[in-house]
Amino acid sequence: MELASTFANYGVSANLITYLTGPLGHSNASAAAAVNIWSGTASLMPLLGAFVADSWLGRYRSIILASTLYALGYGMITLASTIPTQEASSLDNDYASHPSSMKAAFFYISLYLIAIAQGADKPCGLAFAADQFDPDHPRECAARCSFFNWWYFSIAIGIAVAVALVSYIQENLGWGIGFGSLCVIMISAFVVFLLGSPSYRLYAPTPGSQSPFTRLAHNIATLIRSSSFSFGTTRQHHPKDEDDMTKSEEVRSVLRLLPIWTACLAYGVVFAQIMTFFNKQGRTLDRRLFASLELPPAALQTFGPAAILLFVPIYDRLLVPALRCMTGNPLGLTPLQRVGTGMVISLATVCVAALVEARRLETAHEYGLVDDAGATVPMSWVWLVPQYVMIGVADVFAMVGMQEFFYDQMPSELRSLGLALYFSVMGIGGFISGALISLIDRVTSSGGGDSWFADNLNRAHLDYFYWLLAGLSAIELVLYIRFTISYVYKRKSLH
Repeated sequence: MELASTFANYGVSANLITYLTGPLGHSNASAAAAVNIWSGTASLMPLLGAFVADSWLGRYRSIILASTLYALGYGMITLASTIPTQEASSLDNDYASHPSSMKAAFFYISLYLIAIAQGADKPCGLAFAADQFDPDHPRECAARCSFFNWWYFSIAIGIAVAVALVSYIQENLGWGIGFGSLCVIMISAFVVFLLGSPSYRLYAPTPGSQSPFTRLAHNIATLIRSSSFSFGTTRQHHPKDEDDMTKSEEVRSVLRLLPIWTACLAYGVVFAQIMTFFNKQGRTLDRRLFASLELPPAALQTFGPAAILLFVPIYDRLLVPALRCMTGNPLGLTPLQRVGTGMVISLATVCVAALVEARRLETAHEYGLVDDAGATVPMSWVWLVPQYVMIGVADVFAMVGMQEFFYDQMPSELRSLGLALYFSVMGIGGFISGALISLIDRVTSSGGGDSWFADNLNRAHLDYFYWLLAGLSAIELVLYIRFTISYVYKRKSLH
């Protein structure tokens, strides 16, 4: 079910900027901002979904609700893509290349319906799967640690196939066929999920019990009333009532996650570029595999999940045992060390992307292509492979590390919220990216100059933007190290 939802999500998002700048007629900057805002919304919706799941529906029923909304959303987006573009009349030739407002509105409604479905699905899918392991059973508990690696491995399969196959169908057979295939796949996966229902371990909310979020709010109030309240301290407090001490510690365990969550946001900003400007860079390059076969720009994103598929087994079967011997930690690296490693690789990725873009611009100048927006720069698509591979390897460390960290360090009643925090890193990162793009576009295009994100990328300066992201990533990496040095894990085995 999760493999299919990831497949469908990337089947839309990987090539969404192409659809927005093509059939919907958006500019590069507005399309990139729209993609970032949508992906940011989709990544923040799990916060609401976690509340509904933990307080009312439970994870199993939330997944069923999400699957129903997925089927509706992908069905609507298929219909939206088949609505013909408004033809211009002879008296209004300026209207010719613009879609009707109804087509655009219907498309965005279906797009955000999918985002709502992700809100119900994403915090519950991984948590529901992890719930199938008994934490009190030694063998199952050990298997769960490995499970997080192989979960992301499976997700990478969905991403790899989606960006390679669906993007080709969309650009060569039609957008309606491409989106329609996603709808069929989601409905089929939903049926498979339902067939497995008799074997699932279900942990529905207890009727009449206090909502975990209400409980958290009450616990915060208890902590504020406590005279010994001090954020992030390891000093023990012994309140009169043992229940108050439990409540206070539960709140502290949540609050201690927030500085680390904040320090991870720059990673989300870098991640947002994969589906936007990495894609647009690829469109300007020579993408021929053979004389008659040309790769769709979105297909280049396949190298990211391909790197994940290759690296996860290497990490799980080779690096973890070696690191276990070196560090004495059964996990090899602690979750925070793993996330930090991913952040370092992410920083290196945008540096490489900036150097490649500078080379692309230099080549465009050298061949006199600066003023030809549709020209193919005589530079192979292979130049983009390193940045896609590097961000894929970074994901194995950072993404999986964040999943495990936020799931494990949350109170057991708020595990869905923990995974929602992980998804919100990508969501807030997308919003920050969208805001940066809009601000920089406005500033750099003022006075008649070329924007860093000009529709003619040969006159743009994506390299400057990538260097800016590298600077932000370096600053947040320093903050991350500062916050994690003093962090005390809930379980001593993770140290």
